[in-house]
Amino acid sequence: MDGIVIINKPKQQTSHDIVRKAKKILNEKVGHTGTLDPNATGVLPLLIGKGTELSKYLINHDKTYEAILQLGEKRDTGDVEGKIIEQKNVTEKYLNTENINSVFKTLIGKQEQIPPIYSALKVNGKKLYEYARNGENVKIEPRQIEIYSLELLNVDNINKTIHFKVECSKGTYIRTLCEGIAERLGTVGYMKELNRTRVGDFYIENSITIEQLEQSQYQIITIEQFFKDEEFINLTEKGLKLFLNGVQLTYHLVDGIYRIYQDDKFIGIGTIKNELLKRDIII
Repeated sequence: MDGIVIINKPKQQTSHDIVRKAKKILNEKVGHTGTLDPNATGVLPLLIGKGTELSKYLINHDKTYEAILQLGEKRDTGDVEGKIIEQKNVTEKYLNTENINSVFKTLIGKQEQIPPIYSALKVNGKKLYEYARNGENVKIEPRQIEIYSLELLNVDNINKTIHFKVECSKGTYIRTLCEGIAERLGTVGYMKELNRTRVGDFYIENSITIEQLEQSQYQIITIEQFFKDEEFINLTEKGLKLFLNGVQLTYHLVDGIYRIYQDDKFIGIGTIKNELLKRDIII
């Protein structure tokens, strides 16, 4: 079984927890792309069998999230799990829809973002949260990200929360975005809830629970389906043998990814560069 299964990750389970359970259920090699924090929910693509070789094609995918920003408190982790390190009063002006939308507009586009210290990002071979837990100082370099859109979904004046949707590039930390929104509104805040609704072309509407996986209630996205929009090459029997043995074949085609077939049977994926076809993923 080779391909992708889209899991809707529940709260209080790590991405690694889900991978471990899937390995036990499927008795297959399993990986994932796009880690979700334990307190976050939503789309977690699982790569199954030879599908683990697809990871290099998934790392640059854009993402969509729905988040709830809690105003009035700043936490050391930037989310609900952290300790309160600052508090401010939240007046009506901070919850004004017009003010919020104005702040959203200032955050659209390419920008530099400093990842939170409580994250799994590695600096000098060590995860940032390990520095934080040990009370060590570390220089965190900003990263280039892009916010494509911000949409206000709801304002809760009683609980002082802002529910919003964001479409963003890979590497965007929504905890940092939440803190930035609160700061531009003139107060402090943290990410109370996070739900990832899309990773690339994988949507939460097409996801399943880990329990459904256990009950075999799922459909796998095959490697062939994943590359359905790419052009194909039909190899001869001789050409296939050379291809599988790692010989680069000459094809006067543009550089890119190609589906490889022999007698209409899907063989895998190849890439062409400078008119040379090279094997990539073979099922």
